[in-house]
Amino acid sequence: MKSLPKALFISHGGGPLPLLGDPGHSDMVTCLQGIATNMPRPDAILVVSAHWEESVPTLTALSTPPLIYDYYGFPPESYDIHYPCAGEPSLAREIYHQLGNAGIEARLDETRGFDHGVFVPLKIMYPDADIPCVQLSLVNGLDPAFHIKIGNALQNLASQNVLVIGSGFSFHNLKAFFSPDNAQSRQLNESFEQWLQTVTTDTSLSEQQRQELLINWADAPGARFCHPREEHLLPLHVCYGVAQAPCAEQYEVTILNKKSSMYLW
Repeated sequence: MKSLPKALFISHGGGPLPLLGDPGHSDMVTCLQGIATNMPRPDAILVVSAHWEESVPTLTALSTPPLIYDYYGFPPESYDIHYPCAGEPSLAREIYHQLGNAGIEARLDETRGFDHGVFVPLKIMYPDADIPCVQLSLVNGLDPAFHIKIGNALQNLASQNVLVIGSGFSFHNLKAFFSPDNAQSRQLNESFEQWLQTVTTDTSLSEQQRQELLINWADAPGARFCHPREEHLLPLHVCYGVAQAPCAEQYEVTILNKKSSMYLW
């Protein structure tokens, strides 16, 4: 029997569009469904979403978290999406203590629900909403080394059959999504994707080398074109921190006409 992966970084697409039948997300939806089908079912899920930042790592601690429709200008049905999965306050408290034991100040939030970085991909992967979930915030300042450290503190979750999902986007330049594609934009997109795939998969790299490359990701070709702001990349750093190894599987997808990727450890 296959063991549960340690971590999964996903590119979660644009707002609620993946749930609305948008053709620009069909590749992403198929990929996420395939990943969920082909790996063991977790007992619980911890999601690190690009759409929540706090001064310290913060965990949702409600047993019945509401959904946060944190997007604007979409059709009315976008605000009537339901995903009634349970929270897991006991897991949130355990993760809180794991972070504390690693010297990381953390906080429990007993009011916040799940943003679309959680409920959109989970509704695709686990549509029955029958796996409890906890959400973990990013940290203000967006320091890549610190987010790797957060992941380091969560290494034993896989042994408890808890899947860590980093919900971001390997390409996240909103202006570029709505601008005409050209040779330069394609080259920048493809260059960064190639760099990211090499860094995450190359078994000839030591883990110190891999970590240093991820910490200095902004030096990569096309980096700041693909990520003018890095909040959608840093969930990957948390996932790497959990695994501290080259990824086992990588998936190339096209989302909104941009090359994107996902990584399984």
